[in-house]
Formats: sequence, C-alpha cells, structure tokens
Amino acid sequence: MVTLGDVARHAGVARSTVSYVLTGNRSVSPQTRSRVERSIRALDYARSAAAPVERVDRMALVLSESLAPRSSTRLADAVVDAADRHGLDVLLVTADRGQAGVRRAARKGQVDGLVVVDVQAHDPRLPLLRASRLPVVTIGAPASTDGVLRVDFDLAAAMAHCLDHLVGLGHRSVGFLGAPSSAYRRGTGFAGRTMTAFTAAALRRDVEHSARPVDGPLPRALTGLLGDLPGATALVVHNESVLGDLPAALRALGRHVPHDVAVVAVCSDEVAERLNPPVTSVHLPVAEAGDRAVRVLVAALAGQPAPGPVLVAPHLSPRRSSVTRARAG
Repeated sequence: MVTLGDVARHAGVARSTVSYVLTGNRSVSPQTRSRVERSIRALDYARSAAAPVERVDRMALVLSESLAPRSSTRLADAVVDAADRHGLDVLLVTADRGQAGVRRAARKGQVDGLVVVDVQAHDPRLPLLRASRLPVVTIGAPASTDGVLRVDFDLAAAMAHCLDHLVGLGHRSVGFLGAPSSAYRRGTGFAGRTMTAFTAAALRRDVEHSARPVDGPLPRALTGLLGDLPGATALVVHNESVLGDLPAALRALGRHVPHDVAVVAVCSDEVAERLNPPVTSVHLPVAEAGDRAVRVLVAALAGQPAPGPVLVAPHLSPRRSSVTRARAG
C-alpha cells in the first residue's frame, strides 16, 4: 500500500506538506501543490475519506496563561527537545489563541497528538480534543480524565514538604499567599489544587493556618492574611510575582524575614536563589514533566497500553529565608 511518506519522498517534500495538500488545513504554494498532486496520481495514492489517517510526525503543545513565564519557557524547551529525540516537530499553541487555536491544531492532518498544560477542572478545551480522537496528554488534572492521559506534579507532596520543613523548625502558625482570585475562579488547576493541598497538609499536622489569594497590592493581601492569622510565624507562597517585594512588605508591617516570619515558596531554584534573602523553595520540575508528557504521548502513538497518572515528584531546598523558632525569638 502506498503511504503518505511514499508520496512525500516521490514529490521531494515533507510528509506534513502532503498532509496539508490533502486536508486543506494550511496553504501550500501552487508549484508545490502541483508537484504533490502529480505524485499522488503517479503513485495512485487513495485520497478517499475512508483512507487511514497517517502520521505527520508533529505534536502540538498547548500552553496556559497561568504558568509563570520562566516555567512556560522551561517546559516548552523540554517538550521540543524530547519531541526531537522521537522525530516529532512541535506546533506551539499559546494561551492567547484560545479555543480557536486548539481547534485548528486538532484538525485532521495537523498533528498526531497533543500535550495540554495546566488544564482546568472543567477545561473547555478538552471536549474539542476528545472529539478529535487524537491522543491527548494533560499536564495537570481535569475533573474527568476520560479520553486523556495524565502527567501531573505531586502537589500533595509539595505542600507536605513545606509544612514538614516549617513544623520541624518549630512553626505552628502558617499562612499561604496564592495566585490572584481570577485564577481560582477560572478553575486553574495548579493554583486551586495547591491551595487545597496546603490546607489539607496543615490540618493533618494540626497547624494553625489561613490561605488568601493576592489581589492588588501585596501589602493589602499581607495585612488581610495577618489579620486572619495574627500569630503567623511562617508563610508558604505560591506566586512568583510577589516574592521579590515580600521582605519589604513584611518590614513595613514590623516583621522581618526570616527572624519574625519564615518564608517557603513554590518556585524555581533559579528564582529562589536570586532573592534577598535566598528563599527556601519547593521546586516543581517542569522540564521533567514536559519530557515525561512527550514520552507518554509517543507510547500512545505506538499503540502501547495507557499508563495510570504519572506523578512528578517535587523537592525542597532549604535556604536563608527559614529559621528555627528558637532563633526567631
């Protein structure tokens, strides 16, 4: 049987170009289209809708606006590197493309499968992707995982690391500063699930706690949090954008890092080490998540049995932003 690859070699073009000619999903120059169509006729390649869908050796990476820019870049780089090792090109669908971008990526002949980052609990993109019947790997956890494969950060372990570290230093009253409220209203996966995991970890350890989003100026959010939890001696922060301003905002309230308030952040080691003082952090390995997602997708394309959820483990790196309560006194 003549394959799409046979046509591509005969015409001297990429397989994706043959796919574009067949599906009309992307414009092709008249000269190239004519060359491909001559090869189709010469090889008697079946163009009927009943012909099997063939690989185009391309995957889509669908990004999320909720992922921090540095994390997005690291994840995208890891996906491209992993895809290249498996002979796949990557079609990047940025968050600003919305559902229209996802719909275009999922058209017949565009890609062989998709990796979707930071899915919402009821993500509007997933019905489109399920309807495409293409393999889909999510980084994150939708409410329903029917029809998708999943790679996820172990957020419960991340918050357990934070609380165990602080409790081990003698802290028994811990606040949580999160993303803006809009992220929680959208049902953004990582934001909501991290706050929920913090609350669960604090309850299991009998730690006094309160959690707030950061809306507007940081001092206002801090004042509200410390009003809820006046005895707080530690903070867990899941919002990279406020970390640089946090020590000054606490000083304005008469509290200093680390002697009055210990700080642990969920952020990259690169960000944590650059701050003053360097911040104890739980690092979610986004590059590893991207690499694992591509491997899961490649296995699905090869017809291998679907694995259960693949959890990527976090790790905690202690730095100067957290000290024992004995020293804090």
